[in-house]
Amino acid sequence: MLLGLATPASAQERAAPPQEDPGSSSRVQEIVVTASKRAETLQDTPIAVSVVEAQEIERAEIQDLLDLQTLVPSLAIRQGQTSGNTNFFIRGFGNGQNAIGLEPSVGVFIDGVYRSRSAAAISDLPNLERVEVLRGPQSTLFGKNASVGVIAVTTRKPQFKLDGHVEASVGNYGLHRFEAYVTGPISDSLAVALGGNVNRRDGYVRDLGTGGRYNERDRWSIRGDILWEASSNVSFRLIADYDKIDENCCIVANLVEGPTGASIRALGGQFVAQDPYSYSVFYDIAPRNRIENYGVSLQGNVEFGFGTLTSISAYRHNAVDSQFDPDATNLKLFSTNTGQSEIETFTHELRLQSDGAGKLFDWMIGGFYFDERLKSGNDLLYGADYRPYLGRLLGNPAQVGMFETFAGVPSGTFAAPGQGISERSRQSNTAWSVFGNVDLHITDRLTASFGISYTEDRKNVSVTALSTDALAAANLDQLGYTATLRTLLAQRGVNLQNPASVGPFVAANPAIYGQIQQQALATALGTANPFNALRALQFFPPFLNLPNAVEDGRSRDHSTDFTVRLAYELSDRLSVYASYATGFKASSWNLSRQSRPPSALLVPGNPVVDPVTRQVLRATPSSPVTSAGLYSTNLAPGTRLASPEDAEVYELGIKGTFDNLAFTFTVFNQTLKNFQTTVFTQNGFVFANAAKQSTFGVEVDFRWSPLDGLFFTGGATFLDPVYDSFPNFGPGIDISGQQPQGVAEIQFTLGSSYNFSIGRLDAFVRADWQHIGDSPFLDNPNEAAAVAAAGYSREQNLVNMSVGIKTPGQFAVSLWARNLLDDRYIVFASPALAQAGTFNGAPNQPRTFGVTVRKSF
Repeated sequence: MLLGLATPASAQERAAPPQEDPGSSSRVQEIVVTASKRAETLQDTPIAVSVVEAQEIERAEIQDLLDLQTLVPSLAIRQGQTSGNTNFFIRGFGNGQNAIGLEPSVGVFIDGVYRSRSAAAISDLPNLERVEVLRGPQSTLFGKNASVGVIAVTTRKPQFKLDGHVEASVGNYGLHRFEAYVTGPISDSLAVALGGNVNRRDGYVRDLGTGGRYNERDRWSIRGDILWEASSNVSFRLIADYDKIDENCCIVANLVEGPTGASIRALGGQFVAQDPYSYSVFYDIAPRNRIENYGVSLQGNVEFGFGTLTSISAYRHNAVDSQFDPDATNLKLFSTNTGQSEIETFTHELRLQSDGAGKLFDWMIGGFYFDERLKSGNDLLYGADYRPYLGRLLGNPAQVGMFETFAGVPSGTFAAPGQGISERSRQSNTAWSVFGNVDLHITDRLTASFGISYTEDRKNVSVTALSTDALAAANLDQLGYTATLRTLLAQRGVNLQNPASVGPFVAANPAIYGQIQQQALATALGTANPFNALRALQFFPPFLNLPNAVEDGRSRDHSTDFTVRLAYELSDRLSVYASYATGFKASSWNLSRQSRPPSALLVPGNPVVDPVTRQVLRATPSSPVTSAGLYSTNLAPGTRLASPEDAEVYELGIKGTFDNLAFTFTVFNQTLKNFQTTVFTQNGFVFANAAKQSTFGVEVDFRWSPLDGLFFTGGATFLDPVYDSFPNFGPGIDISGQQPQGVAEIQFTLGSSYNFSIGRLDAFVRADWQHIGDSPFLDNPNEAAAVAAAGYSREQNLVNMSVGIKTPGQFAVSLWARNLLDDRYIVFASPALAQAGTFNGAPNQPRTFGVTVRKSF
């Protein structure tokens, strides 16, 4: 691999640069990149990009994008509690899959086709040619959702000669993986390729109660590719693919046992306390993760005398069906926790660019269209143990029934099995952009580049949620008032429930009754309300559906973005550059139960009515929601969406390519305004905008070959990440000046490989080490401190190794190991659902190893 510098994407491929002179003494070969849609060397492209080529991918046992981070220091990928809940980060910036409505800030493109969600991009990727990771905002030419960077995956085109391979791997945890690929000509102008793979592995997490195995692999894919060269200047490429994941995945383990742990045990529940690296759990709901993904794309290229016209049209379908145990114990606190989503996406890109041979300037213009339809659902329902669990939390198993008696509702009303919340949402999203770029060759060595784009994004959403949680629907202010009134009247010998007693008393003592009313109201609205203990247990209150009379559920955003860069060749082998770029991501709607009307539309407050006089002692405060007759008990304000995100980066770099050494050195200052993020509460994700997040950083990459066949590669990223302004993180919580969670200050990779011969056999040995420094687990400082105090760390030190031989007959065998030293760390942490003070998290994958056999032809 060589980590270098490249430009963002825009137009079509052009003729490749001249190949290396066969007689050259250079041991470090130039690498060609096409992230700019122009085939250029890393040396000639003045924006930061990391490139991983096919041989490195094969020898490092890179099976999917999650493995890629071990070779690219500026890239971090974290998988959540389902495979589809995967987040990509570049230079510490990223988000996107904690909630279906929050789109990623890192754009993923496979063969030029945008994958709008990580669930559509995490499958095994056979027949890779290279992966390019573009760092910094790329909105000028990539458009939608590339505000912090791009991952561009290129697969191998069909060939006009018979070629292919079959490959089989076996390894620990029962790994069985098979891959096959064949390509060849149908005619002089038509070539085809067909590839597929099956990947199965037992889970490395054991359920001590059921004996089940979790965090397994069970996925397969197939892909067909047709290349038609209709003439010397017209070609078409048609790709169709299908992949499926059906896995028992993924778990979280207990990190910190809070005070609720004793209540769970008292009811017979079990969990493995504070030992995540035992890779064992007690669950009553097995985690399940099913993903179906398919699509088709057509790319056409027409070459004219002055340039090339490129068209890429694509349709993608992605469906996810998942479930996991929300309390991470085998107590039946919840009976159901399922989530489904289905996304259909159509994209079309059209671009025209010059042939790159201009002496004065080269240019590119184009447009992009995006149309997506999304629907999702989630059901979270209480189980048989939830009601007795609440009794334990309240200090008395019979307490829930006592509250029901005070409230005057039938026994069994509160926290009954099957109560909970069911959500359904839909979103339609259309976006379009136009872009242009020009490279002015001021001198033979000095080039100035200017790029501009305009993007418009529109979304229409609907969110409905039905809560059957009777406790969450209870007006505790009213109940507290009535209970206190009953007590105060009883002290005067009056029975509130006896009209013959209370009526005459009120009529005869209006002033005294007025004093009793005020005393009861003050108690109900204060800390002495006898029902206050239930407030923290009202998890799923009534929901205001969207759209409604005061909210139309629509957003329309637009942005003009720029790229300006200046590159100067100090010599044929050394160059410097400076650049400025902006990026944009449109509004993201919260499509979950935590979607709430903003405070400008809703002022909360439950009404309190005297049960005797029917006098309204406290009315719900006036607001547009209340005036429209939409207020319901316990309705609270929040956020419906995260506002648009804007990015900018200033960057300086130097890069060089010599006979046995290639390197890059980059200094950058990157800022995101209104950074879109999520804040996890006890029962879901709230959308928020950090007013400003910035990172000053330094990146160093190199490839050195001191001897024939011996290569050393490496890269390091040093960051100073900070929330410059985030005063509204949560009620009373300002995290301005704090390091963002999950963003390490230092990350580096070091690798070496040696290619040699043993008689007629070709052999290699390679190893790499990835280090990622520690970082906060959570943005909430109190929660982060609680997890850190328990001794957990996010620091990673992963060592991977492989050795292999290949015969003259194209038969190859390799032995490999990932995480060879069995390093242990926590991938992420979060507060446990309905368990205050308890935190769960995901331990990393333990050591894996195996043998791979390949026959090429």
